[in-house]
Amino acid sequence: MKMMWIRTLSVLAVVSPFFCLMMLAACSTLNSEPRTDPEPVAPSQVSDFGTLYAQNCAGCHGAEGRGGASFALANPVYLAIVDETTMHNIVANGVRGTSMPAFVQGAGGMLTEQQVEAITSGIVSRWGHKQVIDGANPPSYAAKAAGNADHGQLAFRTYCASCHGSEGRGTPKGSAITNDSFLALVSDQGLRTIVIAGRPELGAPDWRGNVPRQPMTDQEITDVVAWLVSRRAQNPGQPYSAMSEAQHSEK
Repeated sequence: MKMMWIRTLSVLAVVSPFFCLMMLAACSTLNSEPRTDPEPVAPSQVSDFGTLYAQNCAGCHGAEGRGGASFALANPVYLAIVDETTMHNIVANGVRGTSMPAFVQGAGGMLTEQQVEAITSGIVSRWGHKQVIDGANPPSYAAKAAGNADHGQLAFRTYCASCHGSEGRGTPKGSAITNDSFLALVSDQGLRTIVIAGRPELGAPDWRGNVPRQPMTDQEITDVVAWLVSRRAQNPGQPYSAMSEAQHSEK
């Protein structure tokens, strides 16, 4: 029986060199030290802030929160006026009607509640510095009263026109803030947040820096947002469609 087994192995070795390689690999594996590579972590078990932020937030808000298609989260003025619960809700549930999606699984996202909490608490702990508004009387994060669009137009010309133009169509110093596409993609609260916290990554000041020694009041901010909202097109795609049709008809 033993001789038969040896002959069988010999035949396999001659017929299939690959068999020999398999046997050698098996022996090598059996005699080697146990592997110490870390086991892969399931996506739902990732808890590191840096990894979660890079995978879910950096595409819009920029690496290290420095800003990108959307505003910079590493803006201490913004983090001083928004409470962590509100931020958690935004990350978890998204902002309806904008490009900000929901991330928590219960709202159709891919993250657990614990991962959403890791993101929001990480943003605040890494980039928040509440002393940035010490001695100031910051406006409220959310509007407390209704805005007046007519008053808002006057306030816009006082505080914003030097960069954005009197009608918000832009200048060499600042973007066109009444642009149909921009207004279609940003929420009312998003506009208010930008007016209050600015966009330092783009050189836009916060509510204190538009006019020297003359910060905007809470109501002026509310009114400016009301004016901007009044300029929002109901069907922002229509101007482009009409323009396209006109161009085709001229050919």
